[in-house]
Amino acid sequence: GIQNPIGVKVGPTMQPDELVALIQRLWPDPEADPGKITLITRFGATKVRDHLPQLISAVQAANLPVVWCCDPCHGNTTTSSSGLKTRRFDSILAEVRETFAVHQENGSFMGGVHFELTGENVTECTGGPHDLTDTDLPVNYTSYCDPRINY
Repeated sequence: GIQNPIGVKVGPTMQPDELVALIQRLWPDPEADPGKITLITRFGATKVRDHLPQLISAVQAANLPVVWCCDPCHGNTTTSSSGLKTRRFDSILAEVRETFAVHQENGSFMGGVHFELTGENVTECTGGPHDLTDTDLPVNYTSYCDPRINY
């Protein structure tokens, strides 16, 4: 098997039985190497409650000591009226909050968060502390791939 840590992206189409089978195939001896698999959930803010509880339950029932990580950016990507890919800051924050809550309600632990982030002064996501709108995006949209939050 693969010896390095493994990150598995998990979206709304992933079925609980498929996830468990995939983890077991990639990780034949979880007791010998706990935490080797990180499950990176990326549902979109409105889909967390519909999908995450069943996945947590299946992984717990299979006694698989994974690390759960939330990627609140990729499931919340939209296209602006000008055709630019963007993300609404409030949706990103909502997915993080929902994911924390669902883990707590299901006796699980979210061990990390992945953000598309830059220190550059970009205008690629809407909302946030400056309440950017679609019309603000072209001001400094520099991403060649995915829109990033800035700080």
